[in-house]
Amino acid sequence: MNARGLRHFLTSGGVIAYPTEAVFGLGCDPSNRRAVQKLLRIKGRPQHKGLIVVADCFSRLQALVAPLSKTQIHTMQETWGNPQKPHTWIVPAAKSCPKWLTGRHQTLAIRVSSHPYTAKLCKDIGMALVSTSANQSGHQAAKTDKQCHQFFGHQIQVLAGKTAGAKKPSTIQDLMTGKIIRK
Repeated sequence: MNARGLRHFLTSGGVIAYPTEAVFGLGCDPSNRRAVQKLLRIKGRPQHKGLIVVADCFSRLQALVAPLSKTQIHTMQETWGNPQKPHTWIVPAAKSCPKWLTGRHQTLAIRVSSHPYTAKLCKDIGMALVSTSANQSGHQAAKTDKQCHQFFGHQIQVLAGKTAGAKKPSTIQDLMTGKIIRK
């Protein structure tokens, strides 16, 4: 499927599995409530937990985020260059950020991916993606496209590719407090 076809698939409510830094991710159009609900159903994840949104550049995420200082943006950008050490930031959500992304929180988890595949995918389709590990909630995440097919069958579109080989999923850190949520 070419980039235009994939973008149409996503904006029409489709869910994909795609390689990220450490594992395959399940993704969809973050602005499409139906797609996010479908992804959560497939994964068995409650909406109140919130989700990560990933992109190739901060500008694709900016509309979802409350205004940040140049220093705060710089702090995040310093961590977004190594596909072996992915870093997700918890930031204040914009008032217009959909609740289906933030869950019960006033914040949103964001990451600019340095994995060449993920970054190119977001760039080619011209949008950010929801990014949650490709697994049933509480189970081992898929590390290959073959495992994605085994876990989810035809419920999703699996994109072939390889993870960046990071040993563990992204560090999650709160931008406002500096607290590490997941190391």
